[in-house]
Formats: sequence, C-alpha cells, structure tokens
Amino acid sequence: MIAAAIVIWAIVGALAVPVWRREGAYGLAEAGRTAFDTGRALMIRLPLALLAASFLMQVLPVAALVPVIGPQSGLSGIILASVIGGLMPGGPMTSFPLALVVLQGGAGVPQIVALITGWSVFALHRVLAYEAPLMGWRFVALRLVSSLILPVAAGLGAQALLNLIQ
Repeated sequence: MIAAAIVIWAIVGALAVPVWRREGAYGLAEAGRTAFDTGRALMIRLPLALLAASFLMQVLPVAALVPVIGPQSGLSGIILASVIGGLMPGGPMTSFPLALVVLQGGAGVPQIVALITGWSVFALHRVLAYEAPLMGWRFVALRLVSSLILPVAAGLGAQALLNLIQ
C-alpha cells in the first residue's frame, strides 16, 4: 500500500514539473481544484459504494459462488468469472466494491482478475447503451469477438504469476 502511494506521488511530481513550466502556479492551482472536486465526489460515493457492496454480500449468495469461482475452480472458474464480469452492470463505484466483497467471500484471485477484466472489456450495459448505438452492431461484434480471450488470458496470467511468487 505504501509502495503504491510512493509511486503515485512520484508520478504526480513528475507531471507537476511540465505543468509548472507551461502554466506556472495557475496551472498547478487549476489541477488542484479539479482533483479536489473529484476527490470530494469520491469521498461521498466510495463509502456508500462499499457499504452497498457489503449489503450485497449479505443478500447475494456469495457462498454459492465460491465453489464455482473459488481458488480451486481453475479454468472453468476463470471462464465463468469472465462471463459474470461482462454481465455485471454499473461503473467502477459498483463493480470494484462488489468484486472486493466476492474476493473476501472466498473467490480466487485469478477468477477476480478475470471478472474485472470481463467487466472492463465486455460490460453488456455499456455495449447496449453506448457502443452499439454509436458504433453499430458490426463494429461491436468485431470488437467483442476479437476481445473474447482477454479476460480468460488475464485470469490465466494472474494464476501463472501467483504460481511463480508462491
């Protein structure tokens, strides 16, 4: 957690230099205002999203998911988690807390990697609401078919990495 914060601060510092050179103090202040406004919105949404996901854990049959997307479910669990991710509605404020709850409920890490990747790549709600109306069904079909392997590959890659570090 600390290493991630250090990396993020290093990136912020590296990006602040060109902003300072180009825009001066005004550019830094403007970026700070934008960050503060976004942070204020997140301070309201994130705790509520985590609470909602915790409530969902009480209502949803998370224990029923563990045998099918648990650590021992292997490739079939990775494939199923990829499909579940693609069908999972909502933005990151819903999907990440929900994935966290399922992970804490006993799902496997590779399966959750596949679930999040499936949500990122396929997201049926975004396909229906934005992509198909704007880009057309031919494009949607081409993108979906060409991306089909990505969540499974991400899950298998996560499994391989876990095997290496264990």
